[in-house]
Formats: sequence, C-alpha cells, structure tokens
Amino acid sequence: MIEFRAKRSKVRSVVLRKILLSGFVCLGLQAIAFPQPVLQAGAAAVDISPNQFPVEINGGFTARFAEENRDPLHARAVVLDNGEVRLGIVIVDSLMLTRELLDQTKRVAQVRTGIPSDRLLIAATHTHSAPSAMGCLGTEPDPLYSKFLRRQIVLAIENALSNLAPARVGWTVADATGFTHCRRWILRPDRLQPDPFGQLTVRAMMHPGHLNPDYLAPSGPVDTDLSLLSIQSREGNPLALLANFSMHYFGTSPSSADYFGRFAGRMEELLGTSGSAPFVAIMSQGTSGDLQWRNYGEAEIETDLSTYTEGLVQIAHKAYRTIQYQDWVPLAMAESKIKLGRRLPDAKRLDWALTLMDTMKDRRPQVGERTRGSGGKGLEEIYAREQVLLLEEPIRELKLQAIRIGDLGITAIPNEVYGITGLKLKKMSPLKPTFNIELANGAEGYIPPPEQHKLGGYTTWPARTAGLEVEAEPKIVEAVLRLLEQVSGKSRLSVSDPLTPYTQTVQESKPVGYWQLGEIQGKVAADLQGNYPARFGNGIALYLDGAPLGDAAKSNRAPQLAGGSIHVNMPELGNRYSLEMWFYNSLPVDARGLAGVLFWRGNDRRGDLLALGGSATEPGRLVLGSGDLSQAYSIGKARVKEKTWNHVVLVRDTERMAVYLNGHTNPDVEIRAASFEAADIIIGGSRQHVESFEGRIDEVAFYDRVLSTSEIADHYKAGLATASR
Repeated sequence: MIEFRAKRSKVRSVVLRKILLSGFVCLGLQAIAFPQPVLQAGAAAVDISPNQFPVEINGGFTARFAEENRDPLHARAVVLDNGEVRLGIVIVDSLMLTRELLDQTKRVAQVRTGIPSDRLLIAATHTHSAPSAMGCLGTEPDPLYSKFLRRQIVLAIENALSNLAPARVGWTVADATGFTHCRRWILRPDRLQPDPFGQLTVRAMMHPGHLNPDYLAPSGPVDTDLSLLSIQSREGNPLALLANFSMHYFGTSPSSADYFGRFAGRMEELLGTSGSAPFVAIMSQGTSGDLQWRNYGEAEIETDLSTYTEGLVQIAHKAYRTIQYQDWVPLAMAESKIKLGRRLPDAKRLDWALTLMDTMKDRRPQVGERTRGSGGKGLEEIYAREQVLLLEEPIRELKLQAIRIGDLGITAIPNEVYGITGLKLKKMSPLKPTFNIELANGAEGYIPPPEQHKLGGYTTWPARTAGLEVEAEPKIVEAVLRLLEQVSGKSRLSVSDPLTPYTQTVQESKPVGYWQLGEIQGKVAADLQGNYPARFGNGIALYLDGAPLGDAAKSNRAPQLAGGSIHVNMPELGNRYSLEMWFYNSLPVDARGLAGVLFWRGNDRRGDLLALGGSATEPGRLVLGSGDLSQAYSIGKARVKEKTWNHVVLVRDTERMAVYLNGHTNPDVEIRAASFEAADIIIGGSRQHVESFEGRIDEVAFYDRVLSTSEIADHYKAGLATASR
C-alpha cells in the first residue's frame, strides 16, 4: 500500500511538471522560431552510351547490331528532398529494363546514397535504337552492357544527390495535339489477318499505313498532354525539367536516344544554365502502347526526327514560361506489388511450339515471308519460342508506384500502357494534374484493356512482350489508384460524359432509359436515368470521339463497335415507344448486304429492326422492318454519308413505325408494325446475327411514348450536330 502511494505521488508530480512546462511553452510560442523545412533538389546526367561494338540492339522482332553511337545515351536523375521525404527519379535511354536488373540497381543505390529502394523510380524511355538490356522476342540482352548500365544508373543517382541545393518547383500541362496518334487501327470485318498461331484473329493491328481502305478507325483514344515538372534554384536558375509525353518513339538508326534525347538536349540549349548547379532536362515515356507520331487517318506527311522534336520543344518552351513556383511542397511516395498470371499455351499450342523449336535447334528464331507487313504470318518461330519461355515463369510480380509532389501526381507502371489506360488514371486521380511513366521498375509487356484483347493483334499475342492475363489492366489500374489515394489522402474521381444542353433537352423529354455511352472502362453502360444498365458485347473499343454536341464536341465520348453490340433488357417497353440515338458509320456501305444493324428488339422469330442498307438493298439508306424479318424491308429516302454523325429517331405507335433522320419532321421511312412481345433490345446488332454495325453509336435514349416531330427537331438542334469527323 505504501509502495502504491509512493508511485501515485511520483506520477502526479511528473504530470504537474508537464502541465507547467506546456503552459510556459504556450506563453512563449511567439518568441520561439521553429526552423522551416527546406525543399532541396539535385539533378545529374550520366552517359550510358556503349563503348564496345558491335552491340546488340532491341526493339524489333529480330536482333540488330550497332557499329557506332549516332547520339549519346544518358541516365538522367533527379533527387527531391523536402526535409521529410527524399525520393529519386531516373529516366534511362533504353528500350526496356528488367525488374531484376533494376532491383539490383536500387539495392546498390540504397547502400551508396541512403535513399530507400522504394523511394526510387527508374524507367526506360523506350527508344528502339539502344543496346539490349532485356530479352525481347528475337533479341537477347547484352550481358556486358547490362552490367555497365547498372553502374551508370547508380552513378546518376549519386551525382544528383551530391548536387542537392535549395530549390522551388512548379508544373504545367500543354496540349500537343498532332504530335501523337493511335497507331492501332480496326480492320474491316472481311479483312481479318492471321496471328502467328495460324488463326484469323487479328481485327486490330498497329501501323496500318496511311489511308488504308482495309482499316476503318483507330481502336483507342489519344493522350495529347505534354506534362512538365520544373525545378529551379531559389534564385530562379533552372535545375531540372522532367517532361512526359505519350508517343512511342520516332525511329532512327542505332545507337540513339531517339526524340527523348533530342528533346532533352534542345531544352537544355533553350533554357541554358546561369547558376553553378548543372541543369538537366528529361523526357519520360507516357502511356503510348498504342500511340505513335504517324497519323494514319490522313495522307503521309514528310518529316524527320529533328523537325518533329523541334515542334514538341517549342510547345514545351512556351508552356514552361507560364509555370508558377512554390518554395516548399509536400512529398509522398508509395509502392505496392501485385502478382499476375501469364496467358500460357494450351496442350495443342505447346505441341506446335515444341515441334517448331525442334526444327530450329540452337539457332535464334527468324522471320519468314510476311503478308503486307502487318499480319502474323512469318513470325511463327519467334512466337513458338515465346510460348516455352512463358511456361518457365507463369506468374510475374509487378512493382507499382505513385508519387505526390504538391498537387502533382506521378504514377509508375512496368508495362507498355495503352493511351486509354493513361487517361483513366489522369481523370480518376485525386491529384491534378497527374502523369504516368510507363516501363518503370521493370518491363512486363503490353497491358491491353480486356475489351482490346477481343480485337487481337500484335499487342495481344502471348509472349514476354504481351503475356499477362486478360484482366491485368483493370487490376493494375485499381492498384495504382489506391496508391494515388494513399499519397494524396483523397478519394479517386469518377469519369462520365459531360452534361450538355443536348443532355438537358433529352432529359426534359423524360426518357425511361438514357445511355450516354462515354464509359472509359468496364462492361456495363450506365443509364443516366438509373433504370436499365446496358451491357457491352464482345468487339467494342471504348472512349473514342463521340457525337459533336456543341461545346462538348471535344470531350464527348462513344464506343466504336467492331463486331460487338450493346444489350439491354426492358420488359416494360410496350408497342408505343421511341428510340433516339446518334450513329457514325465507318464501313463502306456497299461492303456487304446490310451495312449494319442499328437496332433490334424482338425474339427468335419476330422483331423490330432498323439498319443501314448495303449492297442487297439501297446502299447508305435506312432500312426498317417489323415482324418476320425474312420478309422484305422498307427503304428510306435519304442516303447517309459515310463517316458522318447522324441523329436518328424511331417511333412506334402501336401498328405504325416511322424513322426521322437529322431533325427532319417528315419521316424518312415508315411501315405498318407487327404485334409481338419482347424485352431484349440490341443496339448495333441482332439476335439473328445479321451484320452488326461497324462504327460509333452515342447518346441512346428510349421513351415509353411517341416523341412529337417538334421534339425530334428540337433535340437535333440542341445537339448542333453539323460537323463530321
């Protein structure tokens, strides 16, 4: 008891002292000056050009060799320290760098610099003219160069750290429209190409050629952001500039840093260096797995590497002059790991691969004769070997990262990422702006969104360059968004089509279902009315340019149908209804009997159908049918132009059906409708598997009544849809 009282007395005296001390501290707060944290930064560039020739170059289906350096290659590093967090970013002039090589590099760098390995981001620029540091299709890594490269990357981090000095940071985003385009285009349905495994699966392929009539449209959207992170001394002298752009590579003879190195050199020339610390400009690779500088939708324009680079430099230089700076910003960096399976060969494909490899013996795979330079024929040996290599490592662990620099977000993904994936992360990120660095902390091949796998093509063929499971992309996106939430302390944002005067006009007419179709991911199209979610069928590319609805023309989005369709179940819809939508036909109207079905509602025997006529009817004119669709259709009056947006309204008033085109108050075609009951509705296809629509469909709305002709005209005017794309 005495011991307990003694302890209690001691505790009371300690508490009393703390209270008194806290009071003195409170009274003297204004007199005590606490040191403010200081933002510091350092940058360095280390030459990584090969010094032994010939050296193997990767970036093609088979090996190439360089005999000289066309321009220098570098590892360019930036270290940031705000007094609480220290982190480093290194961009390396290389095609791809393995996770194993970079993990080893980070361990050494951590020992020499004290920067934790999970606070280092190291990425390749993806130049296709640098020495091979990773096995890729028919190319092997150069072991001597890989060892040299590892040392030089560590040296770049060390030098950047030694250059730490008080700094300030700022950022901006410029629009570089015209400097990157989708290089992966959708083939006509009657022009399918073979994959390396002998199957006609290629519905989308890269590098189609300019204005090639076999191709209908790009398979994905384009990210035209040119993002800049600028770091200056407190006196305003440039220390570092980290740029990010989503363009695959320009193409030049090896050994070369391609436009990445040229951009960095020109920015260093323009901005100069007026301080004692070195200024380092850097161009990092964005999300360009399906992007490239050529615009295949237009005639070829002659240009060269210098001209292209200079145009991009001028955009960056103009934007740079607008940057506002902060003397201190919060820094945060988070890292996570995710294990993903690879798409492994089945027994039949493995047998094919092993048989073919037996004929190769110990030699490297070779490319045989190819068809038109874009199909899979002639690549059998390469992809046979890849099937065996996939089996050797059926699961891969990926390292993902997110960085916060003030309100700026940076994400790092070890894949070749499609433009649409980069846009997802930018639009959903709680940090504004955000940019994405691909091929960071490893190289695990292309990650097409699941819907793109259905379209096939090179970037989906199972290999080390594209071998991850079909659902890899959404899993990676989810993991990276969680990291962005972690470093920002905020929740992710949602993505939706803009609400426009057209949207408001449609909603005022009280549709029972309204699908804007601007989804950027997933298999479900949201109903703006909240009643009937729709489902995307196979053969769809998401988030392409939608109907040009007035001021929202540049931001409105729509899916491109490529053998797919949109399905919805509406059991309450009777025999009095209206359907409204916009459509854009990509296929030549004389390519087949029906150019494509726009709408189907019915059962296995009878239904209502709206289609675009082809060679078996009147090419380019609307086709309307009801009841037994083996009977004759009725043909519209107006000819719909290819590759233009059109507004169409179908009304059914019990036994009368009529179609109104582009706001006209007189019907383009009308018929007597048959009686039947059905809940299944298909937009862009039919249950009879008649030719599906090949093009874009946007802003679909259903009404449980007949729209008046004045409403139809008002809706069209609200859309202001006079432009074509």
